[in-house]
Amino acid sequence: MFGCIDQIPAVVPQSAARWTSVHGREVLRTGRERMSRAVPIEKVRNIGIMAHIDAGKTTLTERILFYTGKVRRMGEVHDGAAVMDWMAQERERGITITSAATTCFWLDHRINIIDTPGHVDFTMEVERSLRVLDGAIAVFCAVGGVESQSETVWRQADDYGVPKLAFINKMDRIGSDFENVLEMMVERLGATPAPVELPIGSGDTFTGVIDLVRMRALRFDPESLGAVIAETDIPEDMQLEAEAGRERLIELAVEHDDELLEKYVHGEDLSVDELRRAIRAGTLAAAIVPVFCGAVLRNIGAQPLLDGVIYYLPSPKDIPAVTGMNPFTDKEERREADDDAPLAALTFKIASDSYVGRLTYLRLYSGTMKKSSQYLNPRTNKKVRIGRILLMHANKQEDLDVAKAGEIVAVVGPKETATGDTLCDPKKPIVLESMSFPEPVVSVAIEPRTKADEDRLTQALGRLSEEDPTFITRTDQDTGQTIISGMGELHLEVLVDRMVREFSVRANVGRPMVAFRETITETADGRGQFVRQGMGKGKGQYGDVIIRMEPNIAGGNEFHDDIKNGEIPAQFISSVESGIRSSLENGILAGYPLIDVKVTLTGGSFDDADSSDMAFMAAGTMAVREAARKAHPVLLEPVVKLEIVVPEQFVGEIIADLNARGGRIEGTSLRGDGRVVSATAPLGRTFGYATAVRSLSQGRAVYTTQFSHYAIVPQATLETMTAGWGWT
Repeated sequence: MFGCIDQIPAVVPQSAARWTSVHGREVLRTGRERMSRAVPIEKVRNIGIMAHIDAGKTTLTERILFYTGKVRRMGEVHDGAAVMDWMAQERERGITITSAATTCFWLDHRINIIDTPGHVDFTMEVERSLRVLDGAIAVFCAVGGVESQSETVWRQADDYGVPKLAFINKMDRIGSDFENVLEMMVERLGATPAPVELPIGSGDTFTGVIDLVRMRALRFDPESLGAVIAETDIPEDMQLEAEAGRERLIELAVEHDDELLEKYVHGEDLSVDELRRAIRAGTLAAAIVPVFCGAVLRNIGAQPLLDGVIYYLPSPKDIPAVTGMNPFTDKEERREADDDAPLAALTFKIASDSYVGRLTYLRLYSGTMKKSSQYLNPRTNKKVRIGRILLMHANKQEDLDVAKAGEIVAVVGPKETATGDTLCDPKKPIVLESMSFPEPVVSVAIEPRTKADEDRLTQALGRLSEEDPTFITRTDQDTGQTIISGMGELHLEVLVDRMVREFSVRANVGRPMVAFRETITETADGRGQFVRQGMGKGKGQYGDVIIRMEPNIAGGNEFHDDIKNGEIPAQFISSVESGIRSSLENGILAGYPLIDVKVTLTGGSFDDADSSDMAFMAAGTMAVREAARKAHPVLLEPVVKLEIVVPEQFVGEIIADLNARGGRIEGTSLRGDGRVVSATAPLGRTFGYATAVRSLSQGRAVYTTQFSHYAIVPQATLETMTAGWGWT
């Protein structure tokens, strides 16, 4: 039993009581503890909560904060009162826009939590959060299952080797299907789900869960807002199902513990602690995913999930030592998660706070950071001073004197630090692997209305660009307009709204424009000769560059130096590369960047008297232009993947509209009482699609999009698309 109904107050928030589940006894702790209560590093958990939009991430986080005694009252997303959605734009729209960090305690463990956005436009927030986390909770809707953004964040977690728990939420919804979600995890994610709980009923009949590890039924008392959990025997009609589920769980778990496998093979029973040990081993090896279930809006299922975080997800000690490069010797360095090791911390987020100013979020992988101390930023090769160290709770802070290995904190002070920078011990320098972010795909022109607005706009663009690596600003060379680029219409809409609210910028904003790219389809050689005769006694200029340009199947732009016999002196090679990369940025067809190109410097010549860095930079630019024109350049457009969930009677209209937009239908499938239409379409033709979907389905369809790939713009349709869809 987790609690006792006659002991706990009727309204838990007013008592600020925390109930922690130590199975078989009850523990009541009153009063609020400092967020910074020290615990051994083995009892620290750094986790993220990730999912598709509207799966219930933030609602789950609110329940976790409530049951751990962090907050007195549960905030609701639909009321605009969620603690973690503290931005005005988040509360108005009912979505998470920026990842928010907090700290709470459970079973004498400290849990650092980052609640991440679910909308694809803000996937960068998920990416940089997963880079610094040790474990994650993936939340799935029991009706929708594994949706498009669920796949995206799951792959991101896989890329960083983050062990995961799964929580199937909304089991109280009509159409909920626990087994179907498990099947989708296998089919769409390639995961091996290992249910540690089974739901008791579904939809209107959902009343609780069965704990397969301890073989007990758990029912959550609504009068105590789910804080009291009654343990009972498993219902008779589910006894066989529960036994089969536990047997399957044991089979999956013991494969990762040789000692327990041998014990199981010989027919011996496993204790609860032994089974948990085996599940933990499989989870840390990313071989299995423990699956929990519940309905957090009805306050069902959060506490057992918290237990799972403690039992199955790793501490910083369980993570392999972080590796990096010594910036001065180029040798690999390792840093263990030890307070006494040299400091190594990674900057994963920059944010602005109206009270304390610029905040730099850090994950400490090793060592100890002290306030008012100086540390090295290897990128700038400068020492930075840490003014204050803050433990964050959404937009609230608590001052710390020190931060130790395994912690996630924010600091005030280092102004030149950027996302992805390393801060380290000056005597033991190291550069940790940085982060890469996707290129923006949507742009709009923005013009200030007055001179005062122009100054405020400049300030706003600088601050927002610091915070968001996927927000890019530039000046159009032809029109002089300021162009801002982001990951989608909503992304830019939110940023413009922030400019108005936070910086008082009044501006005119243009129509969305697609961020084109260019590439080449064949291999070609090019030569650039920059020759200027000196006037009088003036020195001339001479640079001669020969290159080979070819499509880069691996993706990205690459430069290779294949110069032999000193045809170009080594001191000019970097200038040639600068000229080549500058030319690639400016494109060849319509001024859009050339991507996925491999350029090899194969030859050239120089002059002892007249060659210079400037001459070879110009020659490199000229060589790219000649080679690119001969390599059959093409214009590329971003293509998005759409997933539309629509009632059956409107499927025909949706498909017809997608076809008219140049979309490609990839398939349809049943989901609950509706149908899912999967398609791809040119991004430019999906602007304003939300209105079209509502109109075609009488407001009953919902859809999500995410960037898929770049595709060649068909020459036959290029002119029509340019005129009809606001392309530039």
